[in-house]
Amino acid sequence: MQIDLYPLAAPLLRCLDAENAHRLTLRALRTGLAGAFYPATADSPALATRLWGRDFPSPVGLAAGFDKNAEAPAELLKLGFAFVEVGGVTPRPQPGNPRPRVFRLVEDRAVINRMGFNNDGAEVVAARLARLRDRRGLVGVNLGKNKDSTDAVADYVIGARTFAPLADFLVVNVSSPNTPGLRALQDIGPLTEIMSAVREAAHGAMTGKSAPPLLLKIAPDLALDDVSAVVRLAREQRLDGLVVSNTTISRPETVTSPQRSETGGLSGRPLFQLSTDVLRHAYAASEGQLPLIGVGGISSGADAYAKIRAGASLVQLYSALVYEGPALVGRIKRDLTALLQRDGFSNISEAVGAGA
Repeated sequence: MQIDLYPLAAPLLRCLDAENAHRLTLRALRTGLAGAFYPATADSPALATRLWGRDFPSPVGLAAGFDKNAEAPAELLKLGFAFVEVGGVTPRPQPGNPRPRVFRLVEDRAVINRMGFNNDGAEVVAARLARLRDRRGLVGVNLGKNKDSTDAVADYVIGARTFAPLADFLVVNVSSPNTPGLRALQDIGPLTEIMSAVREAAHGAMTGKSAPPLLLKIAPDLALDDVSAVVRLAREQRLDGLVVSNTTISRPETVTSPQRSETGGLSGRPLFQLSTDVLRHAYAASEGQLPLIGVGGISSGADAYAKIRAGASLVQLYSALVYEGPALVGRIKRDLTALLQRDGFSNISEAVGAGA
């Protein structure tokens, strides 16, 4: 019987600054102890899905931002995630924004961050991924641009060339709210140029092999007409999917924590409805023909199932781990299996878009 130690550790972690607590968590993961206390069990066959020619034992993955520098992807996979997205990674190392830059909104089960793509840079992260052997699961890379870069296209091209041979999928991130001017790259003109160049670079880096799937991560704050335009672009550019969505700069009225006024992107429970509405719209706009990864506010199997029924083929979580700990991964998968059985679905793929 698995004993969940996180309720004992959580109060101690919350005595620390949120970013320091996160660093301590990553160090603990690298020891392998977390996997020993929270061993992943075999997933139900009903959760298995195949996408982009890759087999996912379940649809549940870890979102970008948790392991920015690919320090512990193998250990995270051992906790039961089917896939892990590392990054965002920029061509050159950068420190990010001044601290403090991460804030827990405990009352709202939410987080605000204004990290600013702090990371070790593409060369260091690529070296870590190259050393990663015998991993159980898939690892994608989230690509960003340097804050002081004057050529966004060149930055994303460098990322694609560097990581295409190492990643199971690539995600172009033009939707973080914490790099000045980045979200403007979601406009169709610059976005077309970026995605075309990145696609060419990824294919060129593979020397005869197939390039990894290429996805685009969008903001939940886009107007629905703009979401439709991005979907059209994705289909025209033959992208492999969208990640819906990043954090929001909005502050829903339901958010009551005193930290709600902090600048940055809001994630966690208050993001759920907004991100799911955008996901549902993207699914409808693509006529169900564009694979979607649903992200934002997932903290239960019911939340994950709602994303899937809204059109997500895969889902990702992050902020809920701050409050629930690693046992959450197994609970979500067990609840998903029960929900599929309740609704008469023999496989998770049958539920995709069922409520859209």
